[in-house]
Amino acid sequence: MANTESKKIMHFTIVTGLSGAGRSSALRRLEDLGYYCVDNLMPELIPTFAELCMQHGHFRSKVAVAVDTRMGDFFDSIYGAIDTLKQMDLRLNILFLDASDEELVKRFKEVRRNHPVSGSGEILTGIQTERLKLQPLKDIANHVIDTTTYNVMKLRRVLDNIYSAGDDNRLLVSILSFGYKRGIPIDADMVFDMRFIENPFYVPGMRDQSGLDPEVRDFVLSFDQSQFFLSQLTSLVTALAPHFITEDKKQLVIGIGCTGGMHRSVAIAEDLFLRLKDAGMKVTLEHRDLNLEKSVQT
Repeated sequence: MANTESKKIMHFTIVTGLSGAGRSSALRRLEDLGYYCVDNLMPELIPTFAELCMQHGHFRSKVAVAVDTRMGDFFDSIYGAIDTLKQMDLRLNILFLDASDEELVKRFKEVRRNHPVSGSGEILTGIQTERLKLQPLKDIANHVIDTTTYNVMKLRRVLDNIYSAGDDNRLLVSILSFGYKRGIPIDADMVFDMRFIENPFYVPGMRDQSGLDPEVRDFVLSFDQSQFFLSQLTSLVTALAPHFITEDKKQLVIGIGCTGGMHRSVAIAEDLFLRLKDAGMKVTLEHRDLNLEKSVQT
C-alpha cells in the first residue's frame, strides 16, 4: 500500500509588511482559517520549524509565520530562509501588507505608539526606513495587499478570498476601480486609464450619479472604444491566467481608473467583472473611491 502521508503537501505562508498595515490582524485571520500560526519567529529558525511541521506526527497542512523588522539585524536572514524553503517539499507563499505613509502615520498616532524602527522617534522617518528595508521582500511577494482604505472586516474578506479557496487553484483576479486624484493603488499589478471615454460628469443629470446607475453605465458602455477595451482586456486576462499560475502568482490586481473614481472606472470595472466571471474566472470587485466625494470631476 502506498504511503499517502508522504504525498501531503504543506502550505507555508510568510506574513510580513509595514508596521501598522495589518500584519497581526492578517495572522489572526489565517489562524481562524485553520493555519498553525507563529508570530515574530527568527528567520534562521523558519526552515527548521517548517521541517518539524512536515514530520510524521507533527504534520500541519497549513502554516503561517509572521516576520517583521522588530527583530532588528536578525531580519536580514529572511532571504536565506526563503531560499531554503524554496528547496523544500512545500508550497511557499509570501503575503505582504502595505499602506500609504499618511495612513500609517494616522494609525500610529491613534494608538499612541512609537514606530519600532524609528530611532529618532519620528513616525514618518520610521515608516520610510522600514519601507526601504522591506522593498526587496515586497518585490518577491505572492500577494501584496494595500490596506490604506481597509477596516478589519474588509481585510478579513480579502484574506478569505485568497486563502480559503480549498482546492480551487484558479487565479484570483481582483478588480479595483479608483480615482487618479487619490493616487494609483499601490497593490495594483495592471493599471488602465479610462479617461479615453467621454466624461459623464459633463452630461446633464449624470454628475451626481455613479457608474452603478443604469443611465451612467449605459452611457459609458455605449462607445465603441469602451467595448473594444473590455473585449481585449478580457481576452488578455483569460489568456495569461494559466501562465501566472505556472509562475506561482495566485492573485492579479487590476486597477481601473478615471479622475475621481465614480463614473467611468466604476462602470467599466462592473462590466469587466461580469465578463471575467462568465469566462469562468475567480474574480472580486471593489470600488475604492466611490461615494467618497460626489461633487468632484470624474
